[in-house]
Amino acid sequence: MPKGWMKLATAAASIVCAALLVLIFFGRDFSGWSLDHTRLQNFKIIFISIILEALPFLLIGVILSALLQAFVSDELVRKLTPRNPVAGVLFGTLLGIVLPLCECGMIPIVRRLMRKGLPAYIGLVYIVAGPILNPVVFGATFQAFRANESLAYSRFYLAFVVSVALGFILYAGLKQSPLKSDPPAAAASLARSGHEHHHHAHGHHHHHHHADDKASFFRKLGSTPSHIAEEFFEMGKYLILGSLITGLMQTFITRASFASVADHELLSHLFMMAFAYVLSLCSTSDAFVAASFNNLFPPASLLSFLVLGPMLDFKNTLMMLAVFRKKFVLKFSLLIAVLVLLGSLAFDRLGFL
Repeated sequence: MPKGWMKLATAAASIVCAALLVLIFFGRDFSGWSLDHTRLQNFKIIFISIILEALPFLLIGVILSALLQAFVSDELVRKLTPRNPVAGVLFGTLLGIVLPLCECGMIPIVRRLMRKGLPAYIGLVYIVAGPILNPVVFGATFQAFRANESLAYSRFYLAFVVSVALGFILYAGLKQSPLKSDPPAAAASLARSGHEHHHHAHGHHHHHHHADDKASFFRKLGSTPSHIAEEFFEMGKYLILGSLITGLMQTFITRASFASVADHELLSHLFMMAFAYVLSLCSTSDAFVAASFNNLFPPASLLSFLVLGPMLDFKNTLMMLAVFRKKFVLKFSLLIAVLVLLGSLAFDRLGFL
């Protein structure tokens, strides 16, 4: 189901973007559509500027992700995992500084690590904190908010606080593994493909060691371009679609309509959190989208957008539902949303923004 949805979404995004290109380059010929030329010009500026600002950081992110996939083994991360819960929470929270992966690549990696013995609360904290607390996102956020560095700092402070709080809550309340158990049919299917869950901890583990022993440095390096290209186009379509929606909203929805939401303290937070969830932008580019709303929404609402989006969005919810139990995903998602909302409101009241 998620794969079918992704194919449908990709096709729809391609059609919309193709139509957009027609409007951009031939918009003057569509006078019968009653399109305001000034609005079209504003839309083109907003749409293209977001993409051009975000693309370099997106490219850096996918290059680092591909290199880590090729040269950093899961076993190395597992050996470095601390046993103390306080150190474990901090380890999961700050792991993104060393392994700055996008949220799309984290879930399958964390699943493998959890099956090898990584405590669930550490892996889940990494899924939440890693997309924000990493060097690539640091650079992108400060580039996007050059005129409002307090909001950029607040993004990382709040992400750290929410991640640590989430880690301790999970450590205290998580009594069983949140991972789905493979049903018999799935186990048989995996056995046919050579990845049976029954042998995951031994056969698959041995396979990776055997492959790593035989693979040379240049062979690993040679495999990275394909990973870079695949992830770049995978993440790029979300950036384009998000930029498209953002440009359309800012161009064709009047400021008075935004003002009715933006002027309401709680409603503006909820709106921007829902907006971040639906857009499903990569954390290396969402700061540029948020910055484009800088004059429409208060900083506290933008903070909710900046922190929730990388932690929880539509695409990674689908991925989590494929890996974790449904009830756990629901509770986990609600917990993240509540912590982000309360944290944003608190930061606003305490004058951090």
